[in-house]
Amino acid sequence: MTDEFRSDTVEFNALQADPAEAPVELIDFVVITGFSGAGKSTAIDAFEDEGYFCVDNIPPDMIGALGNLFNLPGSKVERAAVVCDVRGRNWFGGLAKALDELKAEELPLRILFLEADEETLVTRYKETRRRHPLAASGSVTEGVRAEAKLLAPMRERPDAIIDTGGTSAASLRKRIIEESMGAGTGRMAVTFESFGFKYGPPRDADLMFDVRFLPNPHYDPELRPLTGLTREVVDYINREGDLDEFKVVLNQLIDHVLPRYLAEGKSHLVVAIGCTGGRHRSVAIAEALTARYAETDGLLVDVNHRDIERAG
Repeated sequence: MTDEFRSDTVEFNALQADPAEAPVELIDFVVITGFSGAGKSTAIDAFEDEGYFCVDNIPPDMIGALGNLFNLPGSKVERAAVVCDVRGRNWFGGLAKALDELKAEELPLRILFLEADEETLVTRYKETRRRHPLAASGSVTEGVRAEAKLLAPMRERPDAIIDTGGTSAASLRKRIIEESMGAGTGRMAVTFESFGFKYGPPRDADLMFDVRFLPNPHYDPELRPLTGLTREVVDYINREGDLDEFKVVLNQLIDHVLPRYLAEGKSHLVVAIGCTGGRHRSVAIAEALTARYAETDGLLVDVNHRDIERAG
């Protein structure tokens, strides 16, 4: 058994029902996997705080046994979440088989996959000064690339994939709660995300708009250090009314598609707005959209400015 296997927050007694209590059945079993440094610890903490029975770093061979235990008559576990990743070393290769067996047994299984781009993952590891579990030579970059190869088959299986690049722990936590635990509320989580094309488009975008046709404040020396969160930048972008005209068209399009996504039962929608550097034009529009739809019935609205802190 690996020393990193943690179940300190749970006890076996929690699985045993009191005969006097009404029986419950397992209605949600979430397996969280993905890249090291992509936020799996934040995810499992969010599930735990929402009342899920949680286990971190469980070997794949134990997932099936745990799921079956949760599903036994008399179990008190209604919702559970586990993390399984490459910290399990040689055990991780059995995850796909374990998940197939769980699905064959018709357990209420959901798979959540967390990822981020290589640069983001390397930066996070350097900031925390932790060693990557697959960095045999000490190189975080080599560890990330080795992990990407191991995870490639798993990326085709998830029910949800979340790209955590440019996302703070607090924003990720909110998104996980809204997307992965709020589906039953009948509300759809909508994230308006600004980004810079020079750093690559977000991989989890459902709708993407390129606003590089708008006036660029980057070329004004006084506005360059500012962002789209300031009135000066917004006024510059709209100096000839281009921003107002575009917002009218964009609002009409989003007004048209949102109720249709809701009708289809979509739980989370990412609307990405891109400019060159992700600091001015895209930020201004993402903020405007967030303000417009924040109080809309049936929506849980959030904003994420992925590249706003990057140098211009």
